[in-house]
Amino acid sequence: MRGHASCLIRRAPAHSPSPLPSSAAVSRPRGLFAAAMAEPEQGPVSAEAVLRELALFELGCQGQDVPAKLVELCLTHGLGPVALANELLAFVTSKDLGTQLSADVLDAFEHELLAKRSSRVPRKRDNRYSGLHDIHSLQELLDEEEEDELLDAYTTPSKGSQKRSNSTPETPRPKRTLSSRSPYALFSPNSFSPSVTPSQKYTSRSSRGEVVASFGSVQGPSWSGRGGAGCTPKLFGVPEENLTKSYKFMFQKALDVREVLSWRIEELGDVLKNHHHLEEFASVLLPAQEPVTVLGQIGCDSNGKLNAKSVVLEGDREHSSGGQIPLDLSELKEYSLFPGQIVALEGTNSTGRMMVVSKLYEGVPLPFHTPTEPAPEQRMVLVACGPYTTSDSIAFDPLTDLIEVIVRDRPDVCVLFGPFLDAKHEQVENCQLLGSFAEVFKLCLKMIIEGTRSSVDSRLIFVPQLPVFPSFLPPAPAPSSSSCPRCGTCTTTTSTRSRRSSAPSCPRTTDRSSGISDRFTRILKHVLTQRSYYPLYPPSEELNVDYESFYSYASLPVTPDVLVAPSELRYFVKDVLGCVCINPGRLTKGQVGGTYGRLYLQREDAQGERKSPCVAAQVVKI
Repeated sequence: MRGHASCLIRRAPAHSPSPLPSSAAVSRPRGLFAAAMAEPEQGPVSAEAVLRELALFELGCQGQDVPAKLVELCLTHGLGPVALANELLAFVTSKDLGTQLSADVLDAFEHELLAKRSSRVPRKRDNRYSGLHDIHSLQELLDEEEEDELLDAYTTPSKGSQKRSNSTPETPRPKRTLSSRSPYALFSPNSFSPSVTPSQKYTSRSSRGEVVASFGSVQGPSWSGRGGAGCTPKLFGVPEENLTKSYKFMFQKALDVREVLSWRIEELGDVLKNHHHLEEFASVLLPAQEPVTVLGQIGCDSNGKLNAKSVVLEGDREHSSGGQIPLDLSELKEYSLFPGQIVALEGTNSTGRMMVVSKLYEGVPLPFHTPTEPAPEQRMVLVACGPYTTSDSIAFDPLTDLIEVIVRDRPDVCVLFGPFLDAKHEQVENCQLLGSFAEVFKLCLKMIIEGTRSSVDSRLIFVPQLPVFPSFLPPAPAPSSSSCPRCGTCTTTTSTRSRRSSAPSCPRTTDRSSGISDRFTRILKHVLTQRSYYPLYPPSEELNVDYESFYSYASLPVTPDVLVAPSELRYFVKDVLGCVCINPGRLTKGQVGGTYGRLYLQREDAQGERKSPCVAAQVVKI
């Protein structure tokens, strides 16, 4: 599938076991090990001394540069040969890395143990920024918290602490208390803003966990996944077809944009001709007394709202040389049109100045993906869309509640859309944050990963709202397509938003009883039949679209089994042309809580008629 570089997938590390000889496990008393680690040894360090200590544990070197690397580790981290040998023995024993030390083993040893040991050295802190933490100091705080909890377990409490107060406090304590060094507490009100209080409306909300929209039938009494075991999401298609790195933009010629639009018209024109068995297309500029079939792109004759009187057809380059002609839609019983839609029309053009349309040929969806892997067991996918904090608070209580849902339900895959902090938040616009957007985003990631790592190993996919950051990857709608070999196919996009496109934007659409009374179904049908994440042209004024890359990376490769369409409009779950489309809604709506989505996926063997792998889907209140 096509995607972009901002989607992050967490994977578990793998190690190759290689047992150590039993004699290497007990060669020096633990008291000597503790003394060696308490005070680094003095005097010059030589490679011979280090190798001599390693030989006591039957540890050898693999490579000529390993002895020099060992000496470098001693000098860099202030360790003696005995201390280094003890550290290496503990490391290779716990990781089952064998007795031969290679350069890669030493690099991993330095990264995991020595770097963490050095970070625990007390540093002088600036009191002005005592409430602000970055991604590097977060792990140090977590380690210190674990050490404090361990010491408290062996400490006898004082007599005063054992007394329980019988008086009622003036301010009752909340039921959920967090340590000051907990990862959740990093999003307390004083972490990023000096004057923020938790949202009262959010904490007093009702109907928590209520199902507000559903699709299919749930198998079993409750929603629960396998925690990501055996499920590995990956980008769809070959790596060359995916956008995986940034590139220079903000320079595109009008001729290049026109070339891309012409390619799309020709490509979809061939599909329409073959599917509807049409004859050769005619020019929109030549008068025709008899009905003719023309190909082109729907446009508007002004910058206002598209209506039945302002619709024009921009003809293709091959037959019409890009000419335009107004359309008379009075003879059509039903239609649904938007600017940028590629259609084939049948009608008469007696004067060469207006075409009276008698028949409309719309787009055709792509075929579904047919995986070759065997049918897996049932999987659960959780989908949520930001913002993850209320409009009157910077305390990320909704995100904390979502993490609790992930830990409780153990979904196999979690797809989290941005914004993680709304750029239009009152305290963001008033410059009351003590950190940048990038720092807030990194801490959000750290909070989610640390909050779910201990009890669940769900695969996390992050789709941030890129235009908020200083530099971003065009094309602007930032579409993403991902595939789970064991979870069917899932396509996600951030383009179906109310003010961006809603593919197309409803205020810029003209309809007449198109046979589909539901507006959302018409919008999603346009996305699938136009084979594009963002079929609207011209785009919204707030979007910067690089059309050269848009053609390569923002076209649908196949019709997805599941289409996630985050929107500010009302949540929904619908089956459109065989594709299950879900809008999970926003996790927060102003000062109150919002919704998130969850799906059960199970693909059946490809025999006979295709069945959707989406067994059930729900939209639930947080």
